[in-house]
Amino acid sequence: MVASRHGLPSWMSTAASRVDFEGNVDTMFKDGKEQRKQHHAMRVSDANLGFGERALSAAGAAFVSAILVNPLDVAKTRLQAQAAGVPYQGLCGVACFETNTMLPDLRSSTPRTSSVLGSKIVCPPDCNQYKGTLDVLLKVIRQEGFWRLWRGTTASLTLAIPTVGIYMPCYDIFRNLMEDFTTQNAPKMTPYVPLVAGSLARSLACISCYPVELARTRMQAFKEARAGVKPPGVWGTLNGVINPVKSNSLLQNLQNSRILWTGLGAQLARDVPFSAICWSTLEPIRRRILGLVGDEANAASVLGANFSAGFVAGSLAAAATCPLDVAKTRRQIEKDPARALKMTTRTTLLEIWRDGGMKGLFMGVAPRVGRAGPSVGIVVSSYEVVKYFLYYRHLTQ
Repeated sequence: MVASRHGLPSWMSTAASRVDFEGNVDTMFKDGKEQRKQHHAMRVSDANLGFGERALSAAGAAFVSAILVNPLDVAKTRLQAQAAGVPYQGLCGVACFETNTMLPDLRSSTPRTSSVLGSKIVCPPDCNQYKGTLDVLLKVIRQEGFWRLWRGTTASLTLAIPTVGIYMPCYDIFRNLMEDFTTQNAPKMTPYVPLVAGSLARSLACISCYPVELARTRMQAFKEARAGVKPPGVWGTLNGVINPVKSNSLLQNLQNSRILWTGLGAQLARDVPFSAICWSTLEPIRRRILGLVGDEANAASVLGANFSAGFVAGSLAAAATCPLDVAKTRRQIEKDPARALKMTTRTTLLEIWRDGGMKGLFMGVAPRVGRAGPSVGIVVSSYEVVKYFLYYRHLTQ
């Protein structure tokens, strides 16, 4: 076991190799051979962590993150689904009732004008609309119950654990291999390694687990059809997606199963840029913070540095890719199988622009940023802290 520094595991060490985004690589050693030797030493301890250990670290971090930020995910999805035309009736919490007399509604302090259509009192249109993140959260609690804010958590966990379990270890492995190669052969390309490694790892994770992502979005977007009836879970939701296109032919069913990957293009169009922006922002921030800590790093400083870097990087990446997230949601909630299979990310973005302009493209940006910043911070910091402890466990052995 080789450690690059006394206080930090090798993958967190910054003194031995500081990389800036102008392509300059400053090292402790001026001689090329010594530089390569040092870089190899830096990677040995990281290499000793197996894929299983990395995946376990990532899965635990994803579990915590998915539970904590799910309410904001529900708010974001509801706002985007509403903009796409999904109706949400009765949001004001006032039951419209039949009467032969015009009666003012005295049960709410909010001013509203009642109108009689036949014998029914109708609330004004804004009563049946979500007006923002807080409004979504309050109306979901009032109408559907507090625990409905965690609607889709099962799908989130089913998705997050394998997805992050693939994503984070693959990012580590790709980054290490690419940095080894670029340090020896193309030093000026080293600053761009996190961008490429993050994009590749995220693409692999997205394609592997996409049907569960489709189920999660639909579970969060739609309310239960009838009061008192438990809405379908992950498997039931996926069956509901594929049932309209089922046939007696096995071959036809296999071809129709591609509907479970409806919106994958939009998902990749969102997640690949998200990962590229996130990691290319996170790595230099993390290195700068850990560089300030120096040799005195401990679990708390590793946690703080990674959470801070992850929070900033996740927030910036989420804001920048919000239009692609709106397009992804709109494609995933489309209930017409024929239309869903014909939709593309480009046509969906144009449709959103025609319907709502810039506001439509950034619908749900507040809950998305509010969710992504803490989520990335929690996942990255938890993952690195677990790796930190696994590193020292190996060191003592």
